[in-house]
Amino acid sequence: MKINLKLEEWAQFGLSVFLFSQLDFAWWWFPVLILLPDIGMVGYFFGTRAGAVVYNLFHHKALAVMIGVLGFVLSDQVMLLAGIILYGHASMDRAFGYGLKYSDDFKHTHLGWIGHKP
Repeated sequence: MKINLKLEEWAQFGLSVFLFSQLDFAWWWFPVLILLPDIGMVGYFFGTRAGAVVYNLFHHKALAVMIGVLGFVLSDQVMLLAGIILYGHASMDRAFGYGLKYSDDFKHTHLGWIGHKP
């Protein structure tokens, strides 16, 4: 992945840190929760197709934004936190080269193959 795309993803991750800092949660909640969206990998216990669907649900930025906006509109700090964490996690993953998954293989992402192509 090109360096400018990685920088863009890191900037989006930075935005999530900034948005989190505007909430009324202790700072330590961010590092505790930032890896939680990887719970979506449990879908792979049911095969690559189900795994890709569940994983992508937990790593889709548009869903993260919708949850965050809904939390903002409803003045629900927990929902807003969930949206920020989902968004920050997806940005961090993409900065490291992990993208949304195709259903044929966990290592096949919209950013290309993780590692080497089988």
